[in-house]
Formats: sequence, C-alpha cells, structure tokens
Amino acid sequence: MSKAFGFRAYGGPENQEFLERPVPVAGPGRLLIAVRAAGINPADWKIRNGWFGTDQPLPRVLGVEAAGVVMETGAGVEGFAPGDEVFGIAAAGGYAEHTLLDAGAAARKPSGVGFADAAALPVAAATAYDAVDQLAPEPGRTLLVLGIAGGVGSAAAQIARVRGVKVVGTASDRNRDWVESFGATQVRYGEGVADRIRAAAPDGVDALLDLIGGEDLREAAAVLADRSRLVSTADPDTAAALGGSPVVRRSPVGDVLTALAALVESGALDPRVTATYPLARAAEALAEVESGHARGKLVLVVE
Repeated sequence: MSKAFGFRAYGGPENQEFLERPVPVAGPGRLLIAVRAAGINPADWKIRNGWFGTDQPLPRVLGVEAAGVVMETGAGVEGFAPGDEVFGIAAAGGYAEHTLLDAGAAARKPSGVGFADAAALPVAAATAYDAVDQLAPEPGRTLLVLGIAGGVGSAAAQIARVRGVKVVGTASDRNRDWVESFGATQVRYGEGVADRIRAAAPDGVDALLDLIGGEDLREAAAVLADRSRLVSTADPDTAAALGGSPVVRRSPVGDVLTALAALVESGALDPRVTATYPLARAAEALAEVESGHARGKLVLVVE
C-alpha cells in the first residue's frame, strides 16, 4: 500500500484526510514514479471545493505536479526507463508516495536541478512559459504582468527577462522587494493603477499578461495600444471582451518542461520555492496556499 493525501467528499478542508491506496500501475503511456516532491497550487483546493466539477470518482488524491524516480513504464512509453529522475503532470495525484505521470507531460530532471525545484515547474512555470511564448514580446519592449508576485507571475517575469524584455508588474507594496528581486518594476494595484503603470513604463506597454482579472484588468488594459497583445489566465471572458484571449498551449508539455529545467539548471530561472513541507504536513501547506498569502511556490517533500 501507498500513503496519499486527498479528500473523500467535495467541499472544504474538513473533507481532507490521509488515504491508503495500492501502488498505482503504469498503464499505456504512463510512468509510475516514487514521488520525491510535489508542488502545491491554488487549483488543488479549488478542485477539492468542486469548482471544476464534481463528477470525478472519490476518494481523490490532491496535487497535479510531481517529481520523482521512475519505477515502471507503461506500454508505448519511449525515452524513459526505471531509475530515471523525472518530473511532470501527476495523473494520479501528487500528494503521495507513488503516482503516475503522463509520459507526454513529463521530462527528465537534470542532475543540477533538485526535486523540489522540478516539482514547482509543471503548472505555474509552464503556464508562464506558454504565456510569454504566446505574447512574444520583442527584446527591449515592455511586458506588463498583473499579479506578478505569485508563482506564474514571478516565472513569467524571469522568462521574459532572459529574452531581453523589460517587465512591469502589479503587486502590493509589501511585495515590492520580492518583485524587484527578479528584475521587474513593481506597481501598486488598485484604483488609479493605469496612471501608475504609465509612470513606470513611460515608453509604453507592448504586451499584457493578466493573472487577476476583473476591474484591475479593465483599468490596466487602457495602457495597451494593441489589445490583441493581452492574454489572461484569470479572466478569459473579460480578456476576450477587451480584444485579448486566454493563454493557450503552443508547444508539447514535455518540450516546455525540458526548456524550463534547462533555464533552472543554468541559473536563469529560480522557481522561487519559498517553503517545503513533509507529506505529513500536507494539510498545513495547502492551507497556506488557500489563504492567498503564500509567496512563490510551496512544495511537499516525500522521504
């Protein structure tokens, strides 16, 4: 049997508990891994709350990203073998001692990248990579990120900076030092944000990545001359009404993860893992993310 952390009913944290389940079997196209680290994301508690639907069978293990060591490969899997250190999208929950990865959404972990850093990449950093690729700001131009202090925003800023792009991002004043630490200019969000953005980017804003939505997006969009240069993860309906679009995947997940891992190994990208927790403290770690006050990425470590 294998220990995992999940929920038996949709709803609040009172439905969470540790589960015992058989070690998963690697079916076609999948990898069975011994988990070494699992990333924590806001999507995890939203899934538990039923925000994305309640039709999945229960109990369900939490977590959508994991890193570990391959124990078994399923039929049709190429490029991976038992003993490989890998990371990717968890197909059977990441908060666990063992899980499955879809081979097409997994990549080899370079030796110079730790398991915790690798486990922080498949969701937030991959979304950031896709968004920056979609916007494709040119070197020397300015990218505006609404809600830059979180996992997607901090990764997007670093990826854009590697490509020679200037970055301005909205965040609270308490996060100013945090935002400036990855080479971006912080602008306080809230009423009057458009004027503050113009002051911080006097040469104009060429692309906008929205991670907040709502009124903040409506006001900030006023600084963007070409609304087709707007993408949103938080509020695609408002983005579309303004002339923008949602973030879409432009490259195979495995290729994106490989590129991200190379950036981490080179030192160009810091996944910003601000805290690690043992699997036994999964509820505490998820509560910190659910509070909305977590900075960077939190990761569970399985030993």
